[in-house]
Amino acid sequence: MAKDKSGTGRRGFIKAAVSAGVALPVYGIWNAIVPQSQEIILANAKGMLLADSTRCVGCKLCELACTEYNDHRSQPSLGRVKISRNYNFGPRGQQAGFGRGMGQFGNLRLVQDVCLQCPHPVPCATACPYQAIVMDPKTGARVVDQKTCRGCMTCLRACPWEMITFDRTVGKASKCFLCNGEPECVAVCPTGALRFVPWVNLTRAIPVRQAVMSFGKDYQAAGCGNCHANRR
Repeated sequence: MAKDKSGTGRRGFIKAAVSAGVALPVYGIWNAIVPQSQEIILANAKGMLLADSTRCVGCKLCELACTEYNDHRSQPSLGRVKISRNYNFGPRGQQAGFGRGMGQFGNLRLVQDVCLQCPHPVPCATACPYQAIVMDPKTGARVVDQKTCRGCMTCLRACPWEMITFDRTVGKASKCFLCNGEPECVAVCPTGALRFVPWVNLTRAIPVRQAVMSFGKDYQAAGCGNCHANRR
């Protein structure tokens, strides 16, 4: 019995060694063909919001419409379009990390911050440890999956323009998902300061806020600067 077990053990070992010898080169070839990466690659969105600050009168109806449509309550502070943080500067100076020096007490120009629906690499999706930011199949918008989101707020720190909203009532993050292709903020804007247009990459035209998170070894040197440089 001992001899049979020993023979079986040797045969099993030889088979395992041969299998490993075949598998390792195949695994190496697979890694060469399909590079391993933590980046989340999403196709470009089909449309996006375009803000014209020369038309904005600061009525904030867009923020109100956004929360009534998405959250079923009137709470402009949760708006995916952000005007309030750029509205008043006053003696305290610029608030919320806004770096363009505009506003009611700046040069009277009101600026609507909108999600740019980033192309690859999508910072918020790349940074999310739970893969809760996905692409809407209809609009291509980057959407926070509320069922998957754990409320860790990593995406808030990752967005170069601080466009992610966090609802502390439910403990979930949220962002602009273009209202399924018919943005409510565009519909209610009385001056036409917001438009829904075909997608174009504007990430290089908007000043980046202070970088607060890197996305791995590929980004440690420059953060978001390679793709999201200020070209204005």
